[in-house]
Amino acid sequence: MYQYTPFDTQFVKQRAAQFRDQLQRNLAGTLGDDEFRALRLQNGWYIQRHAPMARIAVPYGELSATQLRMLARIAREFDRGYAHFTTRQNCQYNWIPLPKAADVMDLLASVSMHGIQTSGNCIRNITSDCFAGVAADEVIDPRPYCEILRQWSTLNPEFAFLPRKFKIAVSGAKEDRAAIAWHDIGLQLLKNEAGEIGFKVLVGGGMGRTPVIGTVISEFLPWQQILVYLEAIVRVYNRYGRRDNMYKARIKILVKAEGQRFLDDVAEEFKKILELDSDGTEQIIPQAEFDRVAAHFVTPAGVAPIANSRIDIPADAPAAYQRWLERNVHPHQLAGYRSVTLSLKRTGQAPGDATDTQMELAAELAERFSQAELRVSHDQNLVLPWVRESDLFALWQAARAASFATPNIGLLTDMIACPGGDFCALANARSIPIAEAITERFDDIDELYDIGDIDLHISGCINSCGHHHSGHIGILGVDKDGSEWYQVTLGGLDGSAISGHQSTPGKVIGPSFAADEVPDVIEAVLDTYRAQRSTAAERFIDTVNRIGLDPFKTAANAQRRSTAKA
Repeated sequence: MYQYTPFDTQFVKQRAAQFRDQLQRNLAGTLGDDEFRALRLQNGWYIQRHAPMARIAVPYGELSATQLRMLARIAREFDRGYAHFTTRQNCQYNWIPLPKAADVMDLLASVSMHGIQTSGNCIRNITSDCFAGVAADEVIDPRPYCEILRQWSTLNPEFAFLPRKFKIAVSGAKEDRAAIAWHDIGLQLLKNEAGEIGFKVLVGGGMGRTPVIGTVISEFLPWQQILVYLEAIVRVYNRYGRRDNMYKARIKILVKAEGQRFLDDVAEEFKKILELDSDGTEQIIPQAEFDRVAAHFVTPAGVAPIANSRIDIPADAPAAYQRWLERNVHPHQLAGYRSVTLSLKRTGQAPGDATDTQMELAAELAERFSQAELRVSHDQNLVLPWVRESDLFALWQAARAASFATPNIGLLTDMIACPGGDFCALANARSIPIAEAITERFDDIDELYDIGDIDLHISGCINSCGHHHSGHIGILGVDKDGSEWYQVTLGGLDGSAISGHQSTPGKVIGPSFAADEVPDVIEAVLDTYRAQRSTAAERFIDTVNRIGLDPFKTAANAQRRSTAKA
């Protein structure tokens, strides 16, 4: 993990002190709410439906046990005893009183954490593969590049007030577990035929009202030039992006409208930076600087390949352990090791939520079994990246006692969901009750395994924080005359292996449904899949692609009660 230097430590502490001064002046009435709004947003503080919301950055998903314990302490002492982990590898609190915000910032700074640029029209938290550095299919470890991007983008004065928020995701593996094509900029690390490292660069992806898959703007950019190239992209966006209409201000709209002209403008800006900017070539990353950063991302001390290792399966091990090995345990680069997902998806708790006690227990598991390191996944779970195969049974027993061992990773109940209308001021409908109803309906583990691999994503509004567009089944909350209704889409793809490495927005299967109809609709869709699949091994998304949407539409519409036409 990256360890803060004295400069980094001083930086976040000074930022916390600056925010405390701003907050005190706002509370005293000498700094108006309008003036304070931009300042608090760029430190991660929103005003939501019921109370302030704090968004804490977990850069590229890496988290230490010490940091997780601090997040647990903040939940316990300042919130209502829990936190929420998001699809963009952030941690959110929903009930911290604004007068306490500066105290929280100080505590975060003490463990090298902050909320800087987790909101506002700026470059947000850099996200990546939750298995970065340990994935068996990894080509290049993306973490050093992510850290360099984090340092470059943090408080970059040229990009502090962009037309809209701006999100970057990086992947270095054969499988895309970071949904890079759905981001403003997606970066895929790869090697050319000569073995040189570079980036495939995508631009203009995004969800929201207009789902767009990113356009490839460079097939191979030498890694040393990535900061210059990103500077060129964001400069063109900053210059031409719309500021008159927030719904048309994202870079995806500009790329879609301008097409080749946008790509040409980026190429011209890239050339000008290198040839005309007084410090343009200073942004070419020197090997020494990369090596300095990369030195933080090495195999932990005491971790080495283990010859002749095997996974211990006691003769009396229950079936739940076997299923956990199948679903929650993942291949590793090092012989004798595995990475393990701690499921944050269970009945009675919102997807991605963890109580202060659960976070303490997860930190303890990381210390016992994973070199005191965790990851936050795009799918809103926690991951232990350094687990010995010989420790798996003991870890399973401890994880089960801590309620983290649900063997459902990649199954229906391992769903993505935003906090929705229960908390968010932008939401049109609630997400959490829908997620809970579906989880309760499909609480039989044998049925989940029969259904098999499937991505279910739920958003409470068109801003798509629950990534409904990319779900095999997507659910979108909409408002109709003050009532909550839900639009269902099928066939979305996020770019992962289960999606055939493709990224595609789902298609709407009909008019919106009432909340009490949604679980029946999902059940009808899945019953149709099971009746229509060619073999027991054919996955849901493959059946959808093979037979089309019409059979699913018919089954879904047959579940209408309150939304049925008279």
